[in-house]
Amino acid sequence: MFDAKLRPLIDPPLNAMGRALAGVGIGANAVTLAGLVPALAAAFAIAHHHYLAGLALILLNRLIDGLDGAVAREIGLTDFGGYLDTLADYVFYVAVPVGFGLAATENTAVAMLLIASFTLTCASFLVFAAIAARRGEESTKHGAKSFFYSTGLAEGAETIAVFIAMCLWPAQFPAIAIGFAALCLLTVVQRSLLARRIFTPD
Repeated sequence: MFDAKLRPLIDPPLNAMGRALAGVGIGANAVTLAGLVPALAAAFAIAHHHYLAGLALILLNRLIDGLDGAVAREIGLTDFGGYLDTLADYVFYVAVPVGFGLAATENTAVAMLLIASFTLTCASFLVFAAIAARRGEESTKHGAKSFFYSTGLAEGAETIAVFIAMCLWPAQFPAIAIGFAALCLLTVVQRSLLARRIFTPD
């Protein structure tokens, strides 16, 4: 919901760092793969109740995630880069709830519910993008991307805010996770209604 509005604020510094990385020969795919390390480390830290360390690693992962796109915009977007970036994103989105699920047995069922809601959101997002691409639809609201990005209530910025809240108040994980899972499901409904409107022949 807020991703497109935040782009004018975060893109200039990210693009400057991306130019610097590209200037020394670091490719976007290498940056993407490097981001998997803090993503998985965050899940490990959270599973062992090191929530502030997990929070720091989450923020590091998101910084790296922004940098790979900045490098790609500097040296050129590729289809494989878009695939790898999206795959890495969903490794991150699944890893953090898994960490909380492992941290306490009472979190397990709620973590599974949150991951299920992420899965449905991911499916609606990717199928929408695939059909939009086949139809020649384009959007630049989220910056230059390898494929169509459809807007929803629960996007990257909202997910990061929720993960931060979970790390700061881990005892409230069940309530936060259930609330965000509901928002994810609303996003699926919203995107499905949009798909019906756009993709249904007149």
